[in-house]
Amino acid sequence: MNSFKKHLPITIRILVSGLFILSAVAKLYPIWAFEKQLVDLGIVNWCAAPYLSRLLIALELAIALALLQKNYLKSFVIPLTILLLIAFCIHLGIQMYQNGANNGNCGCFGQLIPMTPLEALIKNIVTIALLLYLYRNVENKSKGENRFVYLLFIYFLSAFLVFFLFPFCPCNKKVENKITSPTILKTDTTLEKDSLIINDSTPKKDKKDKKEQMKPTVKDTSKIVQKEIIVTGPSPVQSVFSTYNQFGGKYISLDEGKKIVCLFVPGCDHCKDAAREIVKLSKTHQLPPVYILFMNEETFKIPDFFKETNANYPFYIIDDIPTFFQLLGNNATTPGINYLWNGNIIKSYQGTGNQKFNPDDMIKAIESNL
Repeated sequence: MNSFKKHLPITIRILVSGLFILSAVAKLYPIWAFEKQLVDLGIVNWCAAPYLSRLLIALELAIALALLQKNYLKSFVIPLTILLLIAFCIHLGIQMYQNGANNGNCGCFGQLIPMTPLEALIKNIVTIALLLYLYRNVENKSKGENRFVYLLFIYFLSAFLVFFLFPFCPCNKKVENKITSPTILKTDTTLEKDSLIINDSTPKKDKKDKKEQMKPTVKDTSKIVQKEIIVTGPSPVQSVFSTYNQFGGKYISLDEGKKIVCLFVPGCDHCKDAAREIVKLSKTHQLPPVYILFMNEETFKIPDFFKETNANYPFYIIDDIPTFFQLLGNNATTPGINYLWNGNIIKSYQGTGNQKFNPDDMIKAIESNL
């Protein structure tokens, strides 16, 4: 019994350390999911998310390593870990109040081990209890032997490894502004290509008047021919998808006429299900042209995506993951399906919840010209 009690503190230290290592590593695969979670919570925007996500993951790694050493273990490391877990518990409590105790994935272990907010809360409370026991049964190094620089070294080393192994491109603010600020296109009238008419009715000038001969011929623009463009449907606008106009080497304007624009992840099972529904729908109804915008994640799975869904639609790969999610919408998840008419988003579907793709609803909108 005494032997068990003697070895229990080190066992708890190893157990909690392993828990933090698992939590940190799980958030790295894929790291964009953790970045999106921070953005959806309103903590940061997409420009700051890559930095904050890596710093937080580095903090979890540093805590895991710091729990295995004795420098300021009782006076700093354990209290800091408890405070961090309490903050997580408060956040989980808010999530449970807003969305329910068993809805969604808290993201504690990323996409590797999905956990509901309630499960995560229980896990955190148990961990806090273990740390409180540890606080009462461990000691720091002897006075004068503690070195805080060791803790700083552990954190900076963890941060360096995370940033080095998972590099990213700085946020493109121009792209972000373009996405969030669509503009209305003025298409009331347009000038014909050859509408400028040269007026030859002026009298000929005297050859002796050299000054008059040197004046250039001026085109009279008083007779400008205006051609009205008859546009069916809503007034044309520039949509958030207007930048993407190259599909299979061909120029395609997603803002002209009716289009169906899908935002998919190649390895997403729900995206495959949505693609199958669209293919099935196309066999019984006349659909507008369908185009797919893939996220740049596991792109090697794109051939399998089309093979498994029997789909054969033009696609484009969006390199920048934050841009992909900005196109998808705030707090939205894949699959994303949009029915556009002249750039106007008539119907939009996201995720697998209340806003998931509804084939009957979209067909009704298409056929009723709504």
